[in-house]
Amino acid sequence: MARTVGIGHQSFERLITRNLFYIDKTMFIKEWWENDDIVTLITRPRRFGKTLNLSMLENFFSVKYADRRDLFQNLAVWEDEKYRSLQGTYPVIFLSFAEVKETSFLSTREKICQIIKNVYNTFDFLLDGDYLNEDEKKSYREISVDMKDYLASGSLKALSDYLTRYYGKKSIILLDEYDTPMQEAYVGGYWDELISFMRNLFNSTFKTNPFLEKALMTGITRISKESVFSDLNNLEVVTTISEKYMDSFGFTQKEVWDALKEYGLYEERERVRYWYDGFTFGRSTDIYNPWSIINYLDKHAFSTYWANTSSNSLIGKLIREGSVDIKITMEDLLAKKTLHAQMDEQVVFSQLDSNENAVWSLLLASGYLRVKRYGLNKRGYPEYELALTNREVCITFEKMIDGWFKDFTSAYSTFVKALLLGDIDAMNTYMNRVASATFSYFDTGKNPSAETEPERFYHGFVLGMMVDLEDRYRITSNRESGFGRYDVVLEPLRASDDAIIIEFKVCDPAHKKTLEDTAAEALEQIDRMNYAAGLAAGGITPERIRKYGFAFQGKKVLIEKGFES
Repeated sequence: MARTVGIGHQSFERLITRNLFYIDKTMFIKEWWENDDIVTLITRPRRFGKTLNLSMLENFFSVKYADRRDLFQNLAVWEDEKYRSLQGTYPVIFLSFAEVKETSFLSTREKICQIIKNVYNTFDFLLDGDYLNEDEKKSYREISVDMKDYLASGSLKALSDYLTRYYGKKSIILLDEYDTPMQEAYVGGYWDELISFMRNLFNSTFKTNPFLEKALMTGITRISKESVFSDLNNLEVVTTISEKYMDSFGFTQKEVWDALKEYGLYEERERVRYWYDGFTFGRSTDIYNPWSIINYLDKHAFSTYWANTSSNSLIGKLIREGSVDIKITMEDLLAKKTLHAQMDEQVVFSQLDSNENAVWSLLLASGYLRVKRYGLNKRGYPEYELALTNREVCITFEKMIDGWFKDFTSAYSTFVKALLLGDIDAMNTYMNRVASATFSYFDTGKNPSAETEPERFYHGFVLGMMVDLEDRYRITSNRESGFGRYDVVLEPLRASDDAIIIEFKVCDPAHKKTLEDTAAEALEQIDRMNYAAGLAAGGITPERIRKYGFAFQGKKVLIEKGFES
């Protein structure tokens, strides 16, 4: 009989004692212990079992679970006698920053201090007896939400000292979702303040701590060493291209196939692969997101389970406000093409607004992109070939882009209908409403300019059309055709539809150009540069090719229709 599928469980003990669906990852315990790295940082996308694996480590090593050998007796790690003797023998400090999602530095600092205080509360028995002197007991009691910086930065080091005295063994420290506060700090604008605080905490806890046996941190991103780990030279970083722990997070294809058999769903395996396969860790390909698989086993329906588990606001903001090149690359990715990029897996948050590769680094770390090929180029720089991870991720981006316009104004859908009908008057009316409602939404607000805003807007507009019209048109932009480059071509997928060429131009009042002049110039360029060449080569006759010149002046738009020459 198939086990019950429990949704949302992050407690290893709860999963095992209730005999819920669980894929045995206990050999991670052995691999981590035998690698013998003092401090390990493992980065994986969200919902890949990071919290559950840390819960498993706590249940295995912590003296609190010395009498719970039953949790592991039927699992792989228990087959090794050496590890049976290790179970329940170490003091373990386990904390998580997953819920630290505040809007200011002060509230973030208070939240982190409260988490530390809560951990201290579980060890209040240390205040009894003579393990701590009176000064240490005083400092122990001063651990609080508003403790001084020197107490906060040294708090976990001090606690591991106290536990070492009590148990006669150095401590294991487990920190889950270490980077959540820092991602929120970037979005909230208090990055520098938080980084200073976190750097001091991490340095004391993980570098200058003689009472540390081993430590493991997990997160989504490998934040640059210069930002937060500048003093931490004993850190082993395991990213998605590393070969350590390749199959410890996420489900392998064999594990998924076995699960489908258990629940009578094996015949759906190819659709499951299409929707949820695609993650690659090290040499291990065909890795599946556990959250999506578990939900599919429970509901027997395909959906964007992983994408719906948390906000995609940062990713959406970076694509929406990104450069023209970023939007064009997204067009290619949605068209199932690949991206070639030279980048470092370290995510430098300060570069997200100015460095395109920093954006792709974040999308790769977050699971929205997968590595098809990886290597070093002739200059020794890491070079990646990247693609959207799977169907679930594609749908996530499609929904995100669709919402750029439809969440702001109903005029967008009406414009698209007018475009398909060739109604130039309605196109002008509704395009101006769309531009008025959403124009500044596509600019970062840091360096807005009359030159960059229209480009950001209309390439976002092109992405919107790609998503909205994907069942009727193949849409490309800024590509070579004839004697130059066009802005947008809509190539019909059915014979009953016309092809459409759109040229965008920004009106230049300094040269006494009017909107009418600019729209006419756009239409002239379509003919002069023979942008219809590619369509004609594909067998589309001239009478089936519509041409439009779009002229921008601020938020004003004028659309003119071209005629057959």
